[in-house]
Amino acid sequence: MSNSSKAGVVTTRWWWVRHAPVRCDGGNIYGQTDIACDTGDRYVFEAVAKVLPRRAVWVASSLMRTHQTAEAIWDAGFPRPATMAKEAAFAEQHLGRWQGMNRAAFLASRPVGSHWFADIAEPAPGGESFMDLYDRVCRAIDRINVEHAGEDVIAVGHGGTIKAAIGLALGGQPEKGLGFDIDNCSVTRLDHIKSETISVWRLPMVNQQPWIADAAHRAMHQPAGPEVKTSKLA
Repeated sequence: MSNSSKAGVVTTRWWWVRHAPVRCDGGNIYGQTDIACDTGDRYVFEAVAKVLPRRAVWVASSLMRTHQTAEAIWDAGFPRPATMAKEAAFAEQHLGRWQGMNRAAFLASRPVGSHWFADIAEPAPGGESFMDLYDRVCRAIDRINVEHAGEDVIAVGHGGTIKAAIGLALGGQPEKGLGFDIDNCSVTRLDHIKSETISVWRLPMVNQQPWIADAAHRAMHQPAGPEVKTSKLA
């Protein structure tokens, strides 16, 4: 298939995958803590593997849970790529001294209706603000769009990372990106379209969960921001 419908137009397709669920956080905020994830539900990874493009550039954050998620996709039948770049800019927000705090207790102290741990410009003590995360994610996306123009890019990241990418695709509105749910193992596709005169994004799909038809696999949702879900999902 051609990368574009018109001469001189180049479309770079981003396929974002959020890492698998973290079960060993003890109910605490983990942010950039390098914590493992649960990749035991093979059905979920087989479903994800079926929707991802076979000829793609792979990139993951610098945190192990994204590497483990990529490995689970490959083990589920996706052809293993020759390489996968590790991109520190795609790591989750560094939440400083909030990391390790009880999530429910922390969120109870924040304003009702918040879409994230804090206002986008408020840094965590000893850490980053969401805008810090947004800016580094955008710089890395811009660079990769140049390096791999016209290709498919599969990026295994985090809830905050993917929300930042959505904010960029919405025309540079990071606060709007925070309004989206991003479930574990979900696939979000964002297309960058560029020519000599335009540079725009389109959002073909956000938070797609190709396993969702089977209710036995509903445990993929964990917080990617200021929400606490019960174990019993509606």
